[in-house]
Amino acid sequence: MAAVLRAQEEESVARRGQAQTRARRTVPRDRRPSRGREDVNSVLARGVRQVEAALRNGRVTPATRTRFQAVALLLREERARVRAQEDISEGRRSEQLKRLDGVATILAKSAVRDSGLMALLAEDAVVSDEARSLKREMLRAAGIEPVVEEPPPAAPAAATEHRFVPPSVVSRQLANPFLAPDVAAVRPRTHRATRLATWELIGPLLSSFERAGSGAAACMDLPEPTSRFTPRGRELMPHQGRVVAAAAAGHRTFLLADEPGLGKTAQALLAAEAANAYPLLVVVPNVVKTNWAREAGIWTPHRATTVIQGNGESIDGFADIVVVNYEVLDRHVGWLGDIGLRGMVVDEAHFIKNKTSQRSRNVLSLSDRVRSFTARPLLMALTGTPLINDIEDFRAIWQFLGWIDEKKPLPELMNALDENGLTPADPGFYTAARQTVVDFGIVRRRKVDVAADIPARRIADLPVELDGPEGRSIRAAERELARRMVARYEHALAARDSGPAVEGIDHDLVRQVARWEQKDAAEAKSGDNVFTMMRRIGKAKAGLAADYAAQLARSAGKVVFFAKHVDVMDAAEQTFAERGIRFSSIRGDQTSTVRQRNIDAFTNDPDVAVAVCSLTAAGVGINLQVASDLVLAELSWTAAEQTQAIDRSHRIGQSQPVTAWRIIAAQTIDARIAELIDSKAGLAAQALDGSDEEVGSSADVQLEALVTLLTEALIGERAA
Repeated sequence: MAAVLRAQEEESVARRGQAQTRARRTVPRDRRPSRGREDVNSVLARGVRQVEAALRNGRVTPATRTRFQAVALLLREERARVRAQEDISEGRRSEQLKRLDGVATILAKSAVRDSGLMALLAEDAVVSDEARSLKREMLRAAGIEPVVEEPPPAAPAAATEHRFVPPSVVSRQLANPFLAPDVAAVRPRTHRATRLATWELIGPLLSSFERAGSGAAACMDLPEPTSRFTPRGRELMPHQGRVVAAAAAGHRTFLLADEPGLGKTAQALLAAEAANAYPLLVVVPNVVKTNWAREAGIWTPHRATTVIQGNGESIDGFADIVVVNYEVLDRHVGWLGDIGLRGMVVDEAHFIKNKTSQRSRNVLSLSDRVRSFTARPLLMALTGTPLINDIEDFRAIWQFLGWIDEKKPLPELMNALDENGLTPADPGFYTAARQTVVDFGIVRRRKVDVAADIPARRIADLPVELDGPEGRSIRAAERELARRMVARYEHALAARDSGPAVEGIDHDLVRQVARWEQKDAAEAKSGDNVFTMMRRIGKAKAGLAADYAAQLARSAGKVVFFAKHVDVMDAAEQTFAERGIRFSSIRGDQTSTVRQRNIDAFTNDPDVAVAVCSLTAAGVGINLQVASDLVLAELSWTAAEQTQAIDRSHRIGQSQPVTAWRIIAAQTIDARIAELIDSKAGLAAQALDGSDEEVGSSADVQLEALVTLLTEALIGERAA
């Protein structure tokens, strides 16, 4: 009898198991049994561990980004489901949310290592097809059949309700309602090759620039310069005329990566003239919008230029050149894509390096529209600092130029690569592939090579001692930060229950502790951390830096004073006012008109001795060559930002040697960061200039500063 009962019970259990399996396939996701949801937690934990392992083993790959985004998507959905679930107790809900928060914490700590991963956590981040597919696989691994998702709309990123069509543009469209595409000289749209069809090529192409050694070409072959398109009374330098000649000869895509100050604006405007690429759209940072309109008036005076402000009610819809800033581009994507653009220039193109950002999506959407309308449009990406974080920054720029899409080279580049007769398995592939991409339109010239009449520049560090209560408070805060990280390191070391023992300092753990501190600092709303200390140091240096700028102004002439924070600029301006020194203020919160008026005052008024500039707002696109001395009162987190600021004065037309006086707070983290910035200054050099310097990430300066601070503290503890 007992045997019969056991058999009946086993049969009943089997039937229940089969019913539960069927239920998981048919019951809505928010009403499925909790066992599958426990499996979701396991799948999430496994996924985030895989991301961590990939990050430890090397730089972030596309596969890592896909897995990271899939985990983030599933985590977000599961957290929303748990919070909305009504048939569980509050204690059970709290327990499940706590487990999910643990996964979220690990995910966030991973994202701190790479700005591209951090961007994928944004609510408006573009979700790739690969990430959606992997998320479905993760659900199936948890025993849950995923709900069929509607594909995302193919429309441009900006919301339709926020778009505008200025009245004058409507008039233009009515005047030419049958605008026909340009089908002349159609580029090849199909890939003839078969040799490379099964190879993943984007990674090797990027890698070919990382592997470049000394002497590798950084610039496509350019023809002899032409002055045929230069307006009367103006003169191009030979290196500028070569790009114009290339456009006149039929070349249509350029990554114009000349060092700052070599006249990229004039080259772009005259290349458009040579290619007859009108209407021409120019997308720029807000700070240089007015300057672009001025330069267009100088170099192409017979072309009507209009600047889009806000909703664009006052623009000239019939203009040949349309200038718009990144911040308002989303409002105008629709009509700009419909007016038959034959050319597009993106200034400071490193602004689009994050392909998930709104600005990048808008630019790439318009680029697609331009290439679908015009067979051979002029597309130019302008930047003196093409690599801000790493070699991956090339992706968005190459996609804008129409060389690649999300997954592979487009037909024209693919055919050119195939003509080399090599695959990534062949030893000579990387050298040949790099040269092929360079020949597609990379133009990189250094001042030392093409502008011998521009004097050399130098950076001179001026260490200052922070005396008084503020200086003592800053040094005490730095010591407390070091103590906090040491305690965290020792606690993590003591909590280990597995793994090989490490003699001396565990540098991997040091780096992990620094990442934790960096993440905490980014999220903190109060208390001392690396960011607040740098701001306090900047404010403490403000008076000393302003005093030195005042001395320079009296002895050497006009001076540009750069600072990062508003309170540092305010303190400097107060110092100049007290000393009777007239100054001009160039800030990010000013309108274009006010900013340009202040620039003109500094440039043209001999009594205005100092330009007090925001490092971020005035560090790109403006011309301050009237000054040959700069004071950097605060340090940037990137070598590229520092270089951009210096090159506001060190540019064509400068007749004096340029010196950047960097004010460094001695015996503080300020000095360490200055050294790290200098060590990162060769970032673009290897990829574009053929230098043997190691490529690093400027975005890691914060992290490396914390690593150095903790390492020195641990060494000091062991020596004590």
